[in-house]
Amino acid sequence: MTLRFLGIWPNTPDNGSPTIWLEEETGDLLIQSYKASAEDIRQAREVGSVPGHTTDIPDHEFMIRLPANMIQFIPRPDDKDPNVS
Repeated sequence: MTLRFLGIWPNTPDNGSPTIWLEEETGDLLIQSYKASAEDIRQAREVGSVPGHTTDIPDHEFMIRLPANMIQFIPRPDDKDPNVS
Protein backbone atom coordinates (compact mmCIF):
# COMPACT_ATOMS: atom_id res chain seq x y z
CA MET A 1 0.00 0.00 0.00
CA THR A 2 1.35 3.41 -1.00
CA LEU A 3 -0.16 6.46 0.65
CA ARG A 4 0.19 9.99 -0.63
CA PHE A 5 -0.46 12.92 1.71
CA LEU A 6 -3.08 15.27 0.23
CA GLY A 7 -3.68 17.87 2.90
CA ILE A 8 -4.12 18.87 6.50
CA TRP A 9 -6.37 21.44 8.17
CA PRO A 10 -4.87 24.79 7.07
CA ASN A 11 -2.86 26.55 9.78
CA THR A 12 -3.30 23.57 12.08
CA PRO A 13 -2.83 24.56 15.72
CA ASP A 14 -2.17 21.04 17.05
CA ASN A 15 -1.35 17.42 16.20
CA GLY A 16 -4.97 16.18 16.04
CA SER A 17 -6.15 18.01 12.96
CA PRO A 18 -8.15 16.60 10.04
CA THR A 19 -5.86 15.06 7.43
CA ILE A 20 -6.45 13.32 4.08
CA TRP A 21 -4.30 10.71 2.30
CA LEU A 22 -4.79 8.90 -1.03
CA GLU A 23 -4.10 5.18 -1.34
CA GLU A 24 -2.53 5.25 -4.79
CA GLU A 25 -3.23 1.67 -5.89
CA THR A 26 -6.98 1.78 -5.22
CA GLY A 27 -7.78 5.50 -5.26
CA ASP A 28 -9.31 5.18 -1.77
CA LEU A 29 -9.18 8.15 0.56
CA LEU A 30 -8.08 7.75 4.16
CA ILE A 31 -9.51 10.56 6.26
CA GLN A 32 -8.64 11.52 9.83
CA SER A 33 -11.27 13.88 11.15
CA TYR A 34 -13.67 14.55 13.98
CA LYS A 35 -16.16 11.95 15.15
CA ALA A 36 -19.70 12.84 14.28
CA SER A 37 -21.73 13.70 17.35
CA ALA A 38 -24.64 11.66 18.59
CA GLU A 39 -26.87 14.49 17.33
CA ASP A 40 -25.31 14.26 13.83
CA ILE A 41 -25.99 10.53 13.76
CA ARG A 42 -29.54 10.96 15.04
CA GLN A 43 -30.30 13.52 12.33
CA ALA A 44 -28.75 11.32 9.62
CA ARG A 45 -31.00 8.45 10.72
CA GLU A 46 -34.04 10.75 10.50
CA VAL A 47 -33.12 11.99 7.02
CA GLY A 48 -32.35 8.47 5.79
CA SER A 49 -30.72 7.58 2.50
CA VAL A 50 -31.81 5.09 -0.15
CA PRO A 51 -35.30 3.66 0.45
CA GLY A 52 -35.05 0.25 2.07
CA HIS A 53 -31.46 0.83 3.23
CA THR A 54 -30.86 0.96 6.98
CA THR A 55 -29.44 4.14 8.45
CA ASP A 56 -27.78 2.26 11.31
CA ILE A 57 -24.00 2.40 11.34
CA PRO A 58 -22.44 -1.10 11.38
CA ASP A 59 -19.75 -1.87 13.97
CA HIS A 60 -17.05 -1.85 11.27
CA GLU A 61 -17.97 1.70 10.14
CA PHE A 62 -18.29 5.12 11.75
CA MET A 63 -19.39 8.58 10.74
CA ILE A 64 -16.89 11.45 10.64
CA ARG A 65 -17.47 15.16 10.26
CA LEU A 66 -15.21 16.61 7.57
CA PRO A 67 -14.82 20.39 7.90
CA ALA A 68 -15.75 22.28 4.74
CA ASN A 69 -12.26 23.72 4.33
CA MET A 70 -10.91 20.17 3.89
CA ILE A 71 -12.94 19.55 0.72
CA GLN A 72 -10.24 21.36 -1.27
CA PHE A 73 -7.94 18.38 -0.70
CA ILE A 74 -10.30 15.73 -2.09
CA PRO A 75 -9.18 14.79 -5.62
CA ARG A 76 -11.66 15.03 -8.47
CA PRO A 77 -11.73 12.56 -11.40
CA ASP A 78 -10.49 15.25 -13.79
CA ASP A 79 -7.55 16.24 -11.56
CA LYS A 80 -4.18 15.57 -13.12
CA ASP A 81 -1.41 14.19 -10.93
CA PRO A 82 1.61 16.49 -11.39
CA ASN A 83 3.89 13.48 -10.75
CA VAL A 84 2.51 11.49 -13.70
CA SER A 85 3.17 12.41 -17.32
